[in-house]
Amino acid sequence: MKRLTRPAFWLPFVLVAALGLWPIITGNAARREMVFSLLMAIILASSLNILLGYTGYVSFGHVVFFGIGGYIGMYCMDVLSWHLALAVLAGGLSAGVMAFLLGTAILRLKGAYFALATIGVNEAARAFANAFQPFGGPIGMTLNFHVYDSYGGAGNALWMTFYATLILALIVILASTWVKDSKFGLGLMSIRENEGAAEVMGVDAPASKTWAYVVSAIFPGILGALFFFKNANIEPGDAFQLQRSVEMIVMVMLGGLGTVLGPVLGGAGYNGLRGFLIVSPLFKNVQLAVAGTLLLLIVLFVPAGVVGWLRQHVQPLRSWLE
Repeated sequence: MKRLTRPAFWLPFVLVAALGLWPIITGNAARREMVFSLLMAIILASSLNILLGYTGYVSFGHVVFFGIGGYIGMYCMDVLSWHLALAVLAGGLSAGVMAFLLGTAILRLKGAYFALATIGVNEAARAFANAFQPFGGPIGMTLNFHVYDSYGGAGNALWMTFYATLILALIVILASTWVKDSKFGLGLMSIRENEGAAEVMGVDAPASKTWAYVVSAIFPGILGALFFFKNANIEPGDAFQLQRSVEMIVMVMLGGLGTVLGPVLGGAGYNGLRGFLIVSPLFKNVQLAVAGTLLLLIVLFVPAGVVGWLRQHVQPLRSWLE
């Protein structure tokens, strides 16, 4: 109850809600698309933060859950004719199940070995989708536009997807807050600091890491189903894009890993930078190089991220940042 009275609890929710209400109030489709991409970045960064920020395990293949959720969701809608709500749940559940199965194996690895294993998992998933004919093989799957008639037409479907993404962003922040303040989260953070000592103190490290991996995978899975429903098509290259995983790590590090507000600020900030790079004649083809350089600079000079730096240097903001 005391938690609810703290400004730091409400600030991420207020920022995301204000961001989401902007296109809703104005009814502007261009602003809706811009905010949708911001909300996507916030969801991906906040979900990865549950693993990276709280356990310290760096996943370079977290986008695999985004892709799996997208493929399962599209299959359910295109082949099985399921409603979007059921397809989205199926996408999130599939990503969670995959994370549980993977987590029991690869989370036994540590450091660079775990990071390399996650890259391998992502590449294996892309190769599988490329060869799996029920998923359309290399050409993927495309929704018939008559599918959108059930949702009031394509225009209404775009707004409905936006509302769902906004709600998902708020739920991810709530989940991140719960993990951070719970006994479960305390165990994860003790693993981050010293896994051996955490086990000596009674933390079930394998189980805790696996469940953190599962929670962090469900939200990208749901988002993948929403995103590819919005786009009406999915292909292996778009679903399992390694660059997206790298950008997720940059967003978490930029905002401040292990914080609730950090991924919100990092996701929004990096997405704005990415938008500039895309339209820049000089940088449009070197986005990944810029992301890598930015990650290096953060690690070297601002390892605590924006939130950590502000907490250290601007005393009046400490109660607002967490």
